[in-house]
Amino acid sequence: MDALPPPAAGFTGREQELARLRAALDPSATDAEQAVLVTAVSGLGGIGKTALAVQAAYAAREAGWFPGGVLFVDLHGYDDVPVTADQALQSLLRALGVDPEHIPATADERAGLYRSVLAERAAVLIVADNASSPEQVRPLLPGGSKHRVLVTSRDRLAQLGARLVPLDQLTPGAAYELLDRALRIADPDDGRVAGDTEAAARLAGLCGYLPLALQIAVALLAEDPGKPVAELADELTTSYDRLAALDDGDRSVRAAFDLSYRRLPAAQARLLSLLALAPGPEVSEEVAAVLVGVEEAPLLDLRALARAHLVERGNGPGCWRMHDLVRAFGTSTLAGEAAVRDAARERVLAHYYRWADAADDRLRWLPGAPEPTSFTSRADALAWLDRERAGLVAAVQWAHQEKFAHTAMRLGECLMEYLDWRRYFGDWVDVATTALQVARRTGDALDMGNAWNSLGLALRKVARLPEAINAHMQARDVHQIAGDSHREATAWGNLGLALQDADRPWEAIDAHYRACELFVISEDLTHEGTAWSNLGVALWAVGLTQHSIDALVLARDLHRATGDRIREGNAWNNLGLAFLKADRVPNAFAAFGEAVTIFRENENWYGVGKSLHNLALAHMTTGALVDAGSCWLLAADAYLCGNASDKAAHARARAAALIAPETPTDTPAPASPPARTADSVPPAPRPPGAPGTVAR
Repeated sequence: MDALPPPAAGFTGREQELARLRAALDPSATDAEQAVLVTAVSGLGGIGKTALAVQAAYAAREAGWFPGGVLFVDLHGYDDVPVTADQALQSLLRALGVDPEHIPATADERAGLYRSVLAERAAVLIVADNASSPEQVRPLLPGGSKHRVLVTSRDRLAQLGARLVPLDQLTPGAAYELLDRALRIADPDDGRVAGDTEAAARLAGLCGYLPLALQIAVALLAEDPGKPVAELADELTTSYDRLAALDDGDRSVRAAFDLSYRRLPAAQARLLSLLALAPGPEVSEEVAAVLVGVEEAPLLDLRALARAHLVERGNGPGCWRMHDLVRAFGTSTLAGEAAVRDAARERVLAHYYRWADAADDRLRWLPGAPEPTSFTSRADALAWLDRERAGLVAAVQWAHQEKFAHTAMRLGECLMEYLDWRRYFGDWVDVATTALQVARRTGDALDMGNAWNSLGLALRKVARLPEAINAHMQARDVHQIAGDSHREATAWGNLGLALQDADRPWEAIDAHYRACELFVISEDLTHEGTAWSNLGVALWAVGLTQHSIDALVLARDLHRATGDRIREGNAWNNLGLAFLKADRVPNAFAAFGEAVTIFRENENWYGVGKSLHNLALAHMTTGALVDAGSCWLLAADAYLCGNASDKAAHARARAAALIAPETPTDTPAPASPPARTADSVPPAPRPPGAPGTVAR
């Protein structure tokens, strides 16, 4: 007795899950494992549950574990008319050899006969495919412990007391292998996948590593032997509706998802649709509530969607995510509801702007100014920004749509300080580029100058120095024409930093002097201190050491007067370098120590790493090699906390070279240039009430 369907073509990539199923089905398992009567494979529609169950059933049959046979019943749990448990019992009884006229009339009697027949047979494996509820499966459970039941479902079915085997998408490597294997089954000489591995990898990604989508892609390629893999990948990339393209006439990803969607209660269906609008790869429960337009997070509905494998827990606490193709499906369910989509996005943008602005206020706050109340500490503000970062950055891209442009632009302005602090320079480039594109479209001079300035800072951080210099020149000219001397000063200062990095020191000194003059005129002590600090570094670089010390002492005192501890720490670090160059080593030790203390108290770990690095250099000048090595090890730890793994590796290499210098190596330890601290000035967000500012 064997009713198994044929195994899936190209089956691959499920070794771990297959091993778990074999362990659960193996009759020679320990007593504790023998108690596992039911094993439930669950996962998203199209994830390959049936293929895995059938593969496991074949393996169990070949191992001789079920001499009584293998039964297979498709419960069609997500169809409009699912198979009832009673109908399934009748089918199974007939498969067990019971004549139709001997099948009892009532469901209870049929269940009793089913268990009696199984009790007289050798071990049987029952595969109940595509169940949608525990009620469909419970009457199919045999008595005793010699038989096994293997269930597949889009829901977890934890109520069955089963061993749960959740199924996720394939790995990129397994998805590539499936494409190649399945295509070679159709034609052993078909080498299109192996012949263009890059296009095949792209195609697998566009299929979301979902087995159903991959099998459809194989069918589309197999029916057109002359079609390159890259051409199909391009079609999916440019298709307005990727789900519509993933349809081979017999199978459809959209249809598979639609079966699950139609079974959802109205609130869960609407939540799934709105979650698909979330700007980032994950959505926090806070933002889920905003999307729906409610005060409290819809936790019960989120958990229900998770049980149906339509969403899953994200990486962070209180965060959720969905498969790329599920997101595309969810978005498509709102195709005719533009007003609903726009309203949800407007709610998210307003929410993000309000809280990002509040977080930015906290990050920029200095003692003596009115203290922000939305976040109680800098750490709280950073924690919120860290959790929402991907969504915040993605939401800024909505600025390309005119209806969202103003709010998204203001949101982007609120992220500059944070992205600089956390060293997310790639995100910063993306945000600033979007701001510049929108400012060019609107023609707003203030937005244009701020965007050029922000982009220049980001480009400098990723060492694209010619572009950074040009961007700051553009910002300087825009603000100069507008008569905004304060922002012009900011542009001059940041231009000086870029020129310095480009090894144009005298031009950098001129730019920093100009920034100092303009900030003195505007009586902005905070930014004046920054300008003097940067000038001090530039003077130090050309050997004007005493002038450098004078400028840095002035910068330190200005920052101390304004209560700006972080920039005071930067000034101390730079002052230490100037003292070191002037051979005032005790002063250098004291300056670097002050910098480390200040950076630590503000959790500026990158700054801690730089100052410890400089302390190590100071120890090297006195011959204290062990102390220098210790400082570099501490610097490595700090750099890791500051998202600078390359600097951490360099510091460890320096420490290793000092700790074990007798060990021969083919790779010389890298040189250790001093770690100066450049104080860039991100453009400040527009004040509330300024033209183009969104009310909050």
